[in-house]
Amino acid sequence: MKKNVLLSMAACSAALITGLNANAQEVVVEETDVVAVSEVPCKTHYYSDAKDNWFIQIGAGINSPFVENKLPNGDQKHHLAVAYNFGFGKWFSPYLGWRLSFLGGPMHWDNEVYSKAKYVNANLDFMWDMFNSLGGVNSKRVFSIVPFVGLGGTFTWDYKPVNSNIHNDHGQAKQNSWTLPVSAGLQLRFRLCKYVDFFAEGRAQFYGDNFNNYVYGDPVDISLSAVGGFTFYIGGRDFKSYNPCDYLGYINNLNNQVNDLRGELATTAAALAAAEAQLPCPEVEEVVAVNEPAPLMATVRFTINSAKISDQEKVNVYNIAKWMKDNPDQCVAIVGYADKDTGTSDYNMTLSKRRAQAVNDMLVNTYGINPDRLSIQAEGSNVQPYDENNWNRIVIFSNK
Repeated sequence: MKKNVLLSMAACSAALITGLNANAQEVVVEETDVVAVSEVPCKTHYYSDAKDNWFIQIGAGINSPFVENKLPNGDQKHHLAVAYNFGFGKWFSPYLGWRLSFLGGPMHWDNEVYSKAKYVNANLDFMWDMFNSLGGVNSKRVFSIVPFVGLGGTFTWDYKPVNSNIHNDHGQAKQNSWTLPVSAGLQLRFRLCKYVDFFAEGRAQFYGDNFNNYVYGDPVDISLSAVGGFTFYIGGRDFKSYNPCDYLGYINNLNNQVNDLRGELATTAAALAAAEAQLPCPEVEEVVAVNEPAPLMATVRFTINSAKISDQEKVNVYNIAKWMKDNPDQCVAIVGYADKDTGTSDYNMTLSKRRAQAVNDMLVNTYGINPDRLSIQAEGSNVQPYDENNWNRIVIFSNK
């Protein structure tokens, strides 16, 4: 309200005030522009730090090739041999992961005579945590079933005896072979602690007919393996979660406060209109007030683990730039924060500084604010200006 209008009202008679009270009306504010946040669909999202959910697995077991497997007398016998397993990979969500798995050792079979060879196999596997997908995410679940499929390559050598009907360019029986299998399997996983699992898994690998360096009979050779061992997690096997609707109660509370203020403002506007209807009042001398800079109310919010200013938040940076141009003698401190539930204290300190720096750079480079009028301060997650944690991924401005 204008000060000289209020002074004029003060100079009016008691009758005018009585008329003001009689004419002022209560105003009802419609909340049509407030988002019904309680109706927004909510979904929990999962994420982890870059170092988490990497794993190394070490194991051993057995393998048995299902190839041309018949002796001259008609006997058939499948032979078992030891298999060694090593692998590494990462769960990039509670549901899906990948690994590079190596399997190798000797293999034995009958092909007119007792035959043997050595092999090493590498597979790129894609894994699915069935229990997390169907039963809800639980990083402390003791038992899980993990189906997987893979593509790979196998090198086989040291055939004894060399009993191959596949020949090289010189007409000689091949001494080794490269094959490209596809595979599928099932892993049973038992949680021992946050960093270690015991696993037992079976795998079936499907090859062309030349897996054992001999082409005969069925067009597909199969190798079955069963291994068990331990999986070691770097940084632990765990995922953090967040729900973008966790802060909706806080926003609802702010919406209610905004509507209360709108109602008070509208009621005051009606009272002012009633008062103006009683004018003219005695002339009063206009008092020239010294304009003080308005308080800094703008903030810049950020998403998780990000120092990028979104399009929605850029308007707040613009408002600060305009305020500084309207008040050229004022300096501003740019204070960055991070939420305490995400990342380490040291990482959050660096992240909050990056956020403050991003705002500083936009003020200087985009809006031409003199950098000498700006200062950067990083509070990390050591200070939390808001009770609602999701609001602490923020930059706040203050007068220096």
